[in-house]
Amino acid sequence: MKSKVSETAIIYPNVSLGNNVIIEDFCIIGLPFNGIKEEKTVIGDGAIIRSGTYIYAGNQIGKNFHTGNKVNIRELNSIGDNVSIGTLSVIEHNIIIHNGVRIHTQAFIPEYTIIEKNCWIGPNVVLTNAKYPKHPKVKENLNGVYIQQNVKIGANTTLLPGVVIGKHSLIGAGSVVTKNVAARMIVAGSPAKEIRKVDY
Repeated sequence: MKSKVSETAIIYPNVSLGNNVIIEDFCIIGLPFNGIKEEKTVIGDGAIIRSGTYIYAGNQIGKNFHTGNKVNIRELNSIGDNVSIGTLSVIEHNIIIHNGVRIHTQAFIPEYTIIEKNCWIGPNVVLTNAKYPKHPKVKENLNGVYIQQNVKIGANTTLLPGVVIGKHSLIGAGSVVTKNVAARMIVAGSPAKEIRKVDY
């Protein structure tokens, strides 16, 4: 099927849209960054980009991608198939998001984050990547969070820079995760502490 693009949306020439893509009102797709206009943006078949969403240039996005309203996706990310990103979420640049990831409303995902397949990230989750945000060389020392496959992160959780969340783990709502989490572990609290192993 032919894609449907709102008359109020702006699609830059560097954008390649798959089949049956829907782009709603006031979206901007392929927005240049740092004056660079050549970076190509690819959006796969079946995507639904809801109103007010900005997607910068250089993104490679798979099939059946869905956004909520007013999502901001910066440049040079790799996003797999069957990914959804909720309303008002911010995805910074140089991020890898694998297939089947669900990111809910108002999440913040900073540079150099890796999220493996089938993860679930609740509303208002904040990942961080700067251990010393005011340091003059902060941009040279960013360290993104690494979330392994099938992890579930409850609402209002904060993950500190560089932590690794082991596969199949569960992070309780409102937690502050300050260190690595082992695979198949349930953690919760501020700071997050181990509760028990996942039994499913």
